[in-house]
Amino acid sequence: MPVRIVTDSSADLSADEARELGVEIVPLSIRFGSEEFKDGVDLSTSEFYERLTSSAELPETSAPSPGAFEAAFTKQAEAGADAVVCINLSSKLSATIESARTAAKATDVDVRVVDSLTITAGLATIIRLAAQAAADGASADDVVALVESLKPRIRIVGALDTLENLKKGGRIGNAQALLGSLLSIKPLLDVSSGEVAEAGKARTRRKALEWLRDKVFERPKVEHLCVAHGMAPDVDDMLELLSPRYSRDEIRVGVIGPTIGTHAGPRVLGLTWLDPA
Repeated sequence: MPVRIVTDSSADLSADEARELGVEIVPLSIRFGSEEFKDGVDLSTSEFYERLTSSAELPETSAPSPGAFEAAFTKQAEAGADAVVCINLSSKLSATIESARTAAKATDVDVRVVDSLTITAGLATIIRLAAQAAADGASADDVVALVESLKPRIRIVGALDTLENLKKGGRIGNAQALLGSLLSIKPLLDVSSGEVAEAGKARTRRKALEWLRDKVFERPKVEHLCVAHGMAPDVDDMLELLSPRYSRDEIRVGVIGPTIGTHAGPRVLGLTWLDPA
């Protein structure tokens, strides 16, 4: 196995899928007050959202240490990898990639660190395609080139269901949060550039879902379409809105984990896809 893939837990790959792909996941940390958990290791996604909705304060996330990445790189080398391609969440949103770069310089393993400029299901799509290329015998240079070619094609848009997390995090005041709640405003986001950009506001949840659908339907066809959500109750409604063009078996559904869910809040719902080459 000449090339192996390493990523971080913001990709929201399940342990089973990561094992099938042969991908090593380095977890970020989630801290609720004095309690610290490793994302996906000692805090499940369902447990995280239960804590998130009941906590008065917003939890904090922190990047893995360089040592955690170095251990992952060494593990792959000892298992027979000739090279490692480490693909991480956007450098515009986290210091995770800096830890990976520091670790790469400290090890004798041949490691290429790549900034995905995306998050959650967008990152997962890149990881799947990179892992498949590696399994098919692609060199490290080829895998890096593939990832670089995919990055400009990834699109990710989302709708927040609540302003509560922004209020807890000090991003907006109580008055604005109250006004937004009274008006049922749903902030719309575009993360396609690797950073969070406001894309508008919807007056209702239904309007927010329709906006997400319309962003997909602006394209004649998209690839690797995914619905990513924070335990949202209306995933089926989103799938129904997409059904005129995309059948259920064409759409991957995934849950947004603690790393991104901390900031996006419960019931966040987003779409990711690849624009055609």
